[in-house]
Order: sequence, then structure tokens, then C-alpha cells
Amino acid sequence: MSLDAAQHTRGESLFTDDLPEPEGCTFGAVFTSTIAHGKVLALHTDEALAAPGVVRILTAADVPGENQIGAIVPDEPLFAETDVHHEGQPIAMVIATTPEAARAARHLIRVDFKELEPVTCPREAARRGHFIVPSRTLGNANQAKLTDAFKKAHVVVEGTASMGGQEHLYLENQASLAAPLEGGRMRIFAGTQGPTAVQRVAARVLDLPMSAIEVEVKRLGGGFGGKEDQATPWATFAALGALVTGRPVKVALQREEDMISTGKRHPYDADWKIGLDEEGKIVAYEATLFQNAGASADLSPAILERSLFHGTGSYFVPATRITAHSCRTNLVPFTAFRGFGGPQGMFVIESALARAAEVMGRNPEELQAINLLTEGDRFPFGQIADGCHARRGFQEAAERYDLAGQRNSVDAFNTANVRHKRGLGVMPVCFGISFTNTMMNQAGALVHIYTDGSVHVATGAVEMGQGVTAKLRAIAHHVLECDIERITIATTSTTTVANTSPTAASAGADLNGMAVKIACEQLRQRLDDLRAKLDRKTAWPELIATAHAERIHLSCGAHYSTPKLEYNKELESGNPFAYHVFGTAITQATVDCLRGTYTIDSVHIVHDAGRSLAPLIDQGQVEGALAQGIGWLTLEDLQFSDQGRLLSRALATYKAPDIYSSPGDVRVTFLEDADNPTAVLGSKGIGEPPLMYGIGAYFAIRAAARQFRTRANGGDLLQAPLTPERLLMYLHG
Repeated sequence: MSLDAAQHTRGESLFTDDLPEPEGCTFGAVFTSTIAHGKVLALHTDEALAAPGVVRILTAADVPGENQIGAIVPDEPLFAETDVHHEGQPIAMVIATTPEAARAARHLIRVDFKELEPVTCPREAARRGHFIVPSRTLGNANQAKLTDAFKKAHVVVEGTASMGGQEHLYLENQASLAAPLEGGRMRIFAGTQGPTAVQRVAARVLDLPMSAIEVEVKRLGGGFGGKEDQATPWATFAALGALVTGRPVKVALQREEDMISTGKRHPYDADWKIGLDEEGKIVAYEATLFQNAGASADLSPAILERSLFHGTGSYFVPATRITAHSCRTNLVPFTAFRGFGGPQGMFVIESALARAAEVMGRNPEELQAINLLTEGDRFPFGQIADGCHARRGFQEAAERYDLAGQRNSVDAFNTANVRHKRGLGVMPVCFGISFTNTMMNQAGALVHIYTDGSVHVATGAVEMGQGVTAKLRAIAHHVLECDIERITIATTSTTTVANTSPTAASAGADLNGMAVKIACEQLRQRLDDLRAKLDRKTAWPELIATAHAERIHLSCGAHYSTPKLEYNKELESGNPFAYHVFGTAITQATVDCLRGTYTIDSVHIVHDAGRSLAPLIDQGQVEGALAQGIGWLTLEDLQFSDQGRLLSRALATYKAPDIYSSPGDVRVTFLEDADNPTAVLGSKGIGEPPLMYGIGAYFAIRAAARQFRTRANGGDLLQAPLTPERLLMYLHG
């Protein structure tokens, strides 16, 4: 059992909200907009300022630096000033002596608004020309070549698809604690995946150099991307409060305010068109993606880019063009979520293949199998498929889990039953690993060996339940060959390892692990040289003591940057990924066609994890990601009113998967002999790729429903999430 796991099960692990509050600590409650779009005519804070326990009320006027937190596009103020663009947008912050006093005073703030018409639909935003950034088109065919390919196709099918958003629903809400230090410095304890992002933005807002701000992260109670960029404002609020008052300030959101004011997975709409030859091979594919970005950019441009890169899924498409629009609406800025736009791109092409199979009278898995990528195929953005296990993973899943037998069993069940129908969904995955912003693919590590033989490892990686600390310990243990109990992983801090990338993109262990490996190898070389001089076997404690006596440096800093990455956005061509992760899931679902309810009966997975650094952790990541993917496409129904008000703002109105909605039979097999030469110790990133297996559950349910619906000659269904309510309406027209 890892150290983190032991502490978790004993209830000893400390999270941001558990940290001891310093003497004189005050508490911030952020006052936010109750409308989605409008003008701020007047802000009335006098009554709140006079409330018991209130120390200060902050607005944009109190910002000493820039009132701006936008990371990619500077379009997001910390405090709204003259305009509000979404419900939950911060306008002011109450600082009081207790959390209760701060929240009570917040209710006394009043705003005079002039309401304006909100836009909530991405297609409508596109029609009005409301875009976050210029639209992008990626493909390996110009319009003339694509048109010609469609003319030569045996079958051409076109349609639309839509996907809803998804609440991160991390166990630990957004929380931060900031304390002023001597000399005008600031220390921030932040629940963030990106400590350097918090440091950079806080420095901008507080008008301080980054070197004056220390950001420390112990661990997160879940992140899933929701704390990559969106933890930054809450940490900055706390830091601003501490700067202005000279006292520590804690900002910790309650569940409902977290759900209202923080971004979620992006909803997408899409138009698609696919052409296939008589054999069923794809000859042409065209898609237009409408990303609902929300009111400001956040990370939407990068997420849109990954949707483009994964727009052809696991398949080779000789002629393709995909256009993507990042559409500005009056909803909360949507943000990073496990998969980072990849799942949305994959869902669209899987929708197209599913419809094409139905039109051609074939099983979808037949078309999937013959179109899978092979070694040396070129992706639409120019990168060559290298170490491609798409077909191998699919074939092993089909053989190990008897895909043909499962298909026959499903067909036999449907012939024998009227009220209940079964469906089979196969989901092959191909997911690129690396930040698509090349600059972000770097990491540092600092390793100390103390004179008693204990080892201290510091990196920029943030532990958020994914087990990265256990993997970093394993890497240091592998290289140094000391007892693993001697190795401690440090709390993540910007003062120890600077200029870090966020722990995201499934690259936390890849980047930070490689930096640890390099540092440990340098230390190991120094110790090996000493061993050679001693000319005898020496136990670790004695070796370290001797090294210190010999004045050998027992600390090492190292830096790693992923090689061979480059991408030209003007040409939409290059190598944005270090490698790809592959795998296949086979899913069965049963639908009660009278009630619209369903069960996910089984999910059988063959996953390409390279040479796993920690097989049990990786198995847990696959199973957890699968559950989250199934939740996104089935139960989790993120709902906004036409006026931009979040309707699913509590766990009473937002349903996430529980033990009763989990698949009855989940089996995970890792692909053998799949060492990855481009990552640390032959491993592969694990966090995001398995989420896409949940897409198979959607198509299994849909296939079952169509077995019933075709009796009434019913139409199509390519809208997610496929909730029981939505399914019931489809089943009975």
C-alpha cells in the first residue's frame, strides 16, 4: 500500500481546507452575479460593510495590479466592473472574522443591473459571430479533394451530434489560504493543479514579482481538470485579501457556489458527413464542431485544438476536413476536464460510423475494425502513427473477450425478448500524450540524499488521487536502488521547483518522472564512482555517510523537456504528441424498453499502458475513468435555463454515477510487450485515455434502443447524455 493510500484510509491526509488556520485568520465569501448578461449600474455594499464581523469588502477598485486572470486570452476580469457575462461571475468579496459572518454579509450586497439578452447556444453564438478566437480547420484534403472523394464514395451519410457538459464533482471544493509574509511577500496554500499558474496570475493582480509569491500544494481531493485553471481565481482572491488587510485570508467554496461559479466540460454541437466504399472503408470525412466555450476563453482554445487532433478517433481517413468554432456564450467559462476536448471529437466520428453501419446494414464493429490505424499511417495533422497498437488492441479484445460470441448472444436475446433489448458497443481509443502547447512539455526535479540515507524528492507534480507520488517514489527507488521506505516525496512548492507546467494532459508522471530519473541517475553515477574506489560492497547508509565524508555532492537538480515535439498552427501540421495510447472496450447494455431504464452489464477492456509503473494504480485509473466517461454520456445532465441560469446546481438536481449504475462486470487487461521507448521506464500516461471507453456504453444503449424503436420505424438518436428520460422519449416517439 502506498503512503498516500494508508493516510487516506486512516483519515490522516490533509487537504487545503484542513490546514491549521493562522492566528488572526479571516474568511472570504465572493459575491457573484445572479444574471447571465447585463450592465452593472450600481453596487451597494454599505449594509454589508456594517454587518457583524466584516473586516473589508473588496471590488475591482482594490486591485493594485491588473484586474485580469485570463491565461490564453486576457478576457476574464478577476472582479466584474461595468458588465457581467455569466451567472456566478465575481463582483465583490466580503472578508470577515468567520465564514458564517462573511456569507451572511454577502447576502446584504445589492446590485442594480440592466439585464441584456443572453446567448446560451453555441450555434446561435456562431451565427452572431461571437467567437473566442478565430476558427480553425484541420485536415489532409482541400475542399476540392474532399468533394471529389465524396463523389467516389459508395455510401454517403450525414447528420448531427451533440454532447452535454459535465460537472467535475471533485470531493474537495475549491479552497485556498493566503498569508502575508515579511518584506511584502505572500504565501498561498492552493488547491490547484497549476501552482505556477496561480503564482503568475497572483503576481499580476497583486503587482508583485513572481519571486515574492510562494505557492504550496499538499494534495487535492480530486481535480479532473477543474483545478488546472479554475483554482486560480479563488487563490488570487485569498492573496488579494491578505495583501489589502495584512491578515491571513481563507476562501473555501461550498458545493452549490462551486457548481454555479466554476467551469465544466465543454458542451459541443457538431455537423458531420462521412463517405465509405463498398468494403466499408472510410474514403472521406467532414465535420464542423461548435464548442460552447462560455463567457471567456479560459482554456477553450487549447481544448478545441485537441478536439481537432482527435477528430478522426482511432481511424485512418484518407480525405478529411474538420472545422472547429470556439463560441462565446453567456454561461460560466467551460474548462479543462479529463480528456480535454478529445472525447468530444471522438464522439462525433463514432456517431458517423454508427449511422453508416446502420445505413449499410452492417455491425458497427465491422466498420471500426477495417478502418483502424496501422503503423506508418499519417494523422490528418501530419504526424506518423508510430508504435501503433490500434489493431493489436482491438484484435486482442475481440479474441480474449469473444466479441463474435457476445454479438451472437446479444442478437439471440433480442430475438427472444420484446420488452428488454440488449446492445453491444465497441470503442477503440487512440489518444495523444503531451501538452499541445509545446512549451509546456518540460519539468524539473530536485533530489536530496541526507546523511542518514533518507531521500527527499521534489517536483512540480501535484497529487490529486491519481497516484503520481507513488510513481515518483517507484522511479527514484528503481534508479537509486535504496529501500523505498527511505524515499519521501515533497509537498509541491514553487520555491522548490520553479516554472512548472500544470499536472494535466496525462503527462504528470511522464514529465516529472523523467526529471526525477535524470536527477537520480546523476546521483547514482556519483555513488557508483565512489563504490568503485571503495572496491567492496557497501550498505546504503554507510555508502551515503562515506560520500558525505568524501565531500561528494548529494543533491541534484534536473530538467526534462520532451524531444521531437513541434507544431505549426498556420499550416496545421507537425508532431504535437510524444506518443499515442491505444485500447479497446467491448460493452454490453440492457434496456427496459417500457420504462426507458438501462443497465451497463459488462465492459471488457484491453488497454495499452506501456510498461506500467504501478499496475494496481493504473487499473484503478482505467476503472475510474470508465465510470466518469459513462457518467458523462448517460446520467450527468448539465442543464441551463434559456436565461443562462444553472439549473443542475446541487446534488439533488445533478445525478452522477454511483455503485448501482456501475457496470456489473468490468475486466481490464493490459496489453503485454508494449514498452514505450519515449516515456519514463517504458510507461505510458494513464489518466485520460480510458475515459473514452465510456463512449462504448452510449452506443451499446443506443443500439439496444434501436432494436425496439425500429419496430416503429423511428428516427435517429445522437444526443448525449442519454438519460433514462431522453431514452424513454426516443423509445416511444
